Amino acid sequence: MSFKPLSQPINFEQIKSLSKLTTQQEQKKVIRDQELKDIIEGKNDKVLLVIGPCSAHNEEAVMEYVVRLAKLQEKVQDKVFMVPRVYTNKPRTNGDGYKGLLHQQNPEGESNLIKGIAAVRSLHNRVISETGLTTADEMLYPENLEFVQDLVSYIAVGARSVEDQQHRFVASGIDQPTGMKNPTSGNLKVLFNSLYAAQQKQEFIFNGLEVESSSNPLAHVVLRGGLKEYGENIPNYHYEDLLKVVNLYKAGNYKNPFIMIDTNHDNSGKQYKEQIRIVKETLINRSWNDDMKQWVRGFMIESFLESGRQEADGKIFGQSITDPCLGWDETERLVEHIAEHV
Repeated sequence: MSFKPLSQPINFEQIKSLSKLTTQQEQKKVIRDQELKDIIEGKNDKVLLVIGPCSAHNEEAVMEYVVRLAKLQEKVQDKVFMVPRVYTNKPRTNGDGYKGLLHQQNPEGESNLIKGIAAVRSLHNRVISETGLTTADEMLYPENLEFVQDLVSYIAVGARSVEDQQHRFVASGIDQPTGMKNPTSGNLKVLFNSLYAAQQKQEFIFNGLEVESSSNPLAHVVLRGGLKEYGENIPNYHYEDLLKVVNLYKAGNYKNPFIMIDTNHDNSGKQYKEQIRIVKETLINRSWNDDMKQWVRGFMIESFLESGRQEADGKIFGQSITDPCLGWDETERLVEHIAEHV
């Protein structure tokens, strides 16, 4: 067994000089980051939406989507705070398939991770500079965090990663709000173990150095449903499920209780239109319990310009090539509904 080097050692400082934020862009990001922090800490009662395409496979389509989202954000700014999903790494269950913009700048092209780093930074930068919004990305590879940490406002740790020690420990050193998804089994004990680890100081080896993390008090749970051994979906957004999570928060010494509902994946069974019903049901459930109303204030929604999905060689502009998404018209109506009912 061996590893064949495909590039020279990567210079992190040189990478971070690419698509670097201007002073004006940094100021915009600081303001948005503070508002997002206040939402997680409960000082601001807006609903947080991490919303956008399943994968950012086409830069121009993503930008058109985010330009529309920025206009919609202005309409609902009193009630809703939106962070566009710009997910540039995609987990693959068996290692096959499209792995995201970092790997393939063209979904049908060859993998080139060095070019991918530049493409990822450029896209996150464009969102800030052209719309004023700031972005969310998934930490699929912890050692790559330094490539984007200065550009993003929200980090997600996925269902397949949340049980991994390195992901938990790296999450404990992230400054941004970090959503920890429940594992694919739906096991809440595993989820809260992960949350606890992320909210503590940790010592470990990271990118060749012995480090101590700061702890991440903005880490929080994301409920995405689970999957039984034989493929049956186990949703975890219903009232009784949320009550279990509220009680687990109360039973432990956790900072800033915050619950986000992932409306797609195993909650919807990837039936993307179910996301609308799941959001509406959750908004009703919040009204029956004061703790839920206080803590259940986030949704992850998969949405793009066109509804559904296509294969990687598909030519429909703004349609997902990974999980199916809500189309723009459905998205706009849903966001406006949220703003009217919180």
